[in-house]
Amino acid sequence: MPNRIRIDSQGFTLIELMVVIIILGILAMYVGPKIMGRPEEAKQVKAKVDISALETALKLYKLDSGVYPSTDQGLQALVEKPETGNVPTKWREGGYLEKNKVPKDPWGNEFVYISPGVHGDFDIISYGSDGVPGGEGQNKDINNWEIE
Repeated sequence: MPNRIRIDSQGFTLIELMVVIIILGILAMYVGPKIMGRPEEAKQVKAKVDISALETALKLYKLDSGVYPSTDQGLQALVEKPETGNVPTKWREGGYLEKNKVPKDPWGNEFVYISPGVHGDFDIISYGSDGVPGGEGQNKDINNWEIE
């Protein structure tokens, strides 16, 4: 009898495998939507960070030139010396933004710049994922005057 090998312990049964698959399916059903919602939140946070960086660059521009760029000059005045309107005499060589280009919002749209702004010296707006004014949830506009 000592030479006998147990044959009944060779693996999982079909029922055990089905129970595990069902449990994994239930977990995926509850966890999946929560994970999938995060990319949109990340884009909204990035838009807020980009707007804050643009605000800082605009403040540096004003320190050098005495005024903010006009709406016509736009944010492009942060990377190229304006040639129309109120042309700054002490514009910083190399511009005021890294990579020497104006970033787009995380959805690939241009930021809207208005100076003088309705809510302050200037307004910077990202229209969110739908690219049109207004909206709720992921389509909500992100405005510099609402960022804390």
